[in-house]
Amino acid sequence: MASNMTLDDAPCPIIDSLKQIGSQWRLIVLHDLQDGEKRFNELKRSTDASSRTLSRVLDDLQETGFVNRRLEEDAPVATYYSLTDKGVSLCPVFEEIEEWADEWLDVEEPSAESESTETTA
Repeated sequence: MASNMTLDDAPCPIIDSLKQIGSQWRLIVLHDLQDGEKRFNELKRSTDASSRTLSRVLDDLQETGFVNRRLEEDAPVATYYSLTDKGVSLCPVFEEIEEWADEWLDVEEPSAESESTETTA
């Protein structure tokens, strides 16, 4: 009997993880919150996200359990965001990605001129 399962239906922890954290803005916010609790406007400045985008991303991250929201009702009223234990557990992942990027993305690509010199030598 043939299976009608598609790639989207197949269980894969990597794909499932990326569905929760994989958007550009989610990753930026999660990475930024590694430094500790921040107010909404601090996150807006540091991430360069629009208010609408940041609000949506923070709501998504709260809903999926990566971010805590704390409302300080004393004047001036302020909303603070921080990583949950689930969010903090991503810190080593960011460190690994940064190490990989340092090794593989900062490598200068050989210029077309040096490649043509090597092939004609």
